[in-house]
Amino acid sequence: MQKWTNDLATASRVDILLFDDFSGHCLANTVEPMRAANTLAGRELYRWRFLSLNSSRVVSSSGMEVTAHAQLADCRGDMLAVMPSYNFLRHDAPETRRALRAAAMRYRELAGLDTGPWLLAAAGLLDGRRATIHWDELERLAEAYPDIDVQRSRYVLDGNRTTCTGALAAFDLMLERIGIAHGQALRLEVAALFMSTEGSGPTPESMLARTKVVARAVGVMQAHVEEPLSIPEIARQIGRSRKDLEARMKSDLGATPAKVYRRLRLIQARKLILETDIGISEVATRTGYENPSALTRAFRVEFGTTPRALRAPTS
Repeated sequence: MQKWTNDLATASRVDILLFDDFSGHCLANTVEPMRAANTLAGRELYRWRFLSLNSSRVVSSSGMEVTAHAQLADCRGDMLAVMPSYNFLRHDAPETRRALRAAAMRYRELAGLDTGPWLLAAAGLLDGRRATIHWDELERLAEAYPDIDVQRSRYVLDGNRTTCTGALAAFDLMLERIGIAHGQALRLEVAALFMSTEGSGPTPESMLARTKVVARAVGVMQAHVEEPLSIPEIARQIGRSRKDLEARMKSDLGATPAKVYRRLRLIQARKLILETDIGISEVATRTGYENPSALTRAFRVEFGTTPRALRAPTS
């Protein structure tokens, strides 16, 4: 059993309100981090449903059909995420505004994803709040709703209102929420699960850290998993003092550089154990441990199990 099993006793209930022409990319980047958090934690931290206003199915901008689990009027939960994406203005109707205002009484938090903030704004649910929206619509939102403090940010958390700019920002937002609710150790592991060091797109370290200094430090750590560097050497390579690096990493990731480095190495060890059939000795070598015993001790502390027990088939 893993170390974050002492977190919230019940799963967070997240409902995602979809409209025709929603972004499949944004939907995946919202749901997959929650699915990964459940898998890595070994229990249900999140439970989600797909909702519509009044239909049984919703069609994405790419033609993907999603069957709605329920209609919004029949539901309540912890968070309602509003996701219209493309052609969002045609969904800005009196019926939508009434439904969202009523939902605000049944959900602890409302979130607008991609162009979803516009529908929340139109319903009067962002008045006096800080918010953002897909950057193509930023100026128009500010002009149409002067009572909203519109900000050019990837996502904005303001009390029980959350807004974000699009699909990539939705992934960052969900990582942030996982870290807040269940700790940075789980956030790190969820981020690492989706990392790839190949190709273009966001760098792996930018997925793990919020600030450039910490991202650079994490990048150095990722590049030296097999032959770990000392923390002073990592600080030297990024042009910072050890004290400064420690303060920044504690603020950004909630842990010391040594703890973050150890987690990253053990996350890689866990990945090798689950996804390959190489021996435990080789896993230890590839993740910078002197021998299998040293790896096993650290692994047990971090994950509450051993490499061999994790790999053993369950009956």
